[in-house]
Amino acid sequence: MTDHSRYSITRRVTLIGALVNVLLSIAKIVFGWLGQSQSLIADGVHSLSDLISDGMVLVASKLGSQQADEAHPYGHGRIETLASLGMGLLLLLVAAGIVWDGVHRLLEPAHLLQPGWLALSVAMVSILAKEVLYHYTVRAARQINSNLLRANAWHHRSDAVSSVVVLVGVAGSMAGVLWLDALGAMVVAMMIGHVGWSLGSQGARELIDTAVAADKLEAIETTIQNIFGVHALHQLRTRQMNGEILVDVHVQVDSRLSVSEGHQISESVRYTLIKQHDDVTDVIAHIDPEDDAQHAPNAKLPMRDRVLADLQQHWQAVPCAEHIEHVNLHYLSGNIVVEVYLPLSQITDMALAHKQAQALEQAALKVAYVSAATIYYQA
Repeated sequence: MTDHSRYSITRRVTLIGALVNVLLSIAKIVFGWLGQSQSLIADGVHSLSDLISDGMVLVASKLGSQQADEAHPYGHGRIETLASLGMGLLLLLVAAGIVWDGVHRLLEPAHLLQPGWLALSVAMVSILAKEVLYHYTVRAARQINSNLLRANAWHHRSDAVSSVVVLVGVAGSMAGVLWLDALGAMVVAMMIGHVGWSLGSQGARELIDTAVAADKLEAIETTIQNIFGVHALHQLRTRQMNGEILVDVHVQVDSRLSVSEGHQISESVRYTLIKQHDDVTDVIAHIDPEDDAQHAPNAKLPMRDRVLADLQQHWQAVPCAEHIEHVNLHYLSGNIVVEVYLPLSQITDMALAHKQAQALEQAALKVAYVSAATIYYQA
């Protein structure tokens, strides 16, 4: 799905949610005040916070749908993550304010409100409207795999559940338990705070590149291990960005493969992961000829130009060295394995050819970092 399509769906769903939240916010706050219900007013503030979050979703989704550019080579998905964190903090602040007011009223019973049927009716309408809105939004979130939209859906669900608490609080107050409405307001606040903490912590985990869950990591590892040509893997790392998973992994292959075949295996790892795991969108597969976590490091070994210069210095006394066509170097276990190719036309006598090969091999082994040398004749 294109970024434009994702934004179009997010925009449509969020605007519908915003319209519902505007109507509910006005109804709850106005009728909560007229109907003498503290919990309904708190619920109205909750719906108002939904309206603010809807605006954050629209802005973040618009900015986050922009294509990758030179300054943001990985795209702008982190904007949505940052917005999710902001929504979480907003909910925590709203919850703290409602709890503060509820405690104040419970400590001073004279300030307790006495709700009636008007508040009860509005609470029932709110439950129905917000539950319908939750299912509508979460279905769209699954369609485009958007954590931000999913977060907004749960914001709607928390408002629906909080309206249930309001319903109980209002009904209890109408039955004579006046403090139940204030207590209901505080329960709503705790629910808001829980959702805020969940959203905020999820956004924070993404911002600090927390790995995916253990079961998902195991599934990714199993997929890689089943790819032909992969001998082992290590340093498997994952991070998330706006519901998408980015993977980095070191893949061990046969140490004597050509560069192109090793590259082909890395491409197979990338393609297979993206095909078999819908939430994996980017893979970097580093090819290793051995487990570099277990063997001596190769970083201090010289590059080809220095190696060839050292070899040529020891091959000067070997007559056939001037006919060498190609030299392969294998950097393994902290040493270099050398493969030398001579033209088949140089073989005029088998005994002499064998002797020349031994001379080249022995001379190569005089280089301190060369652990083995093999001589080949090719047509």
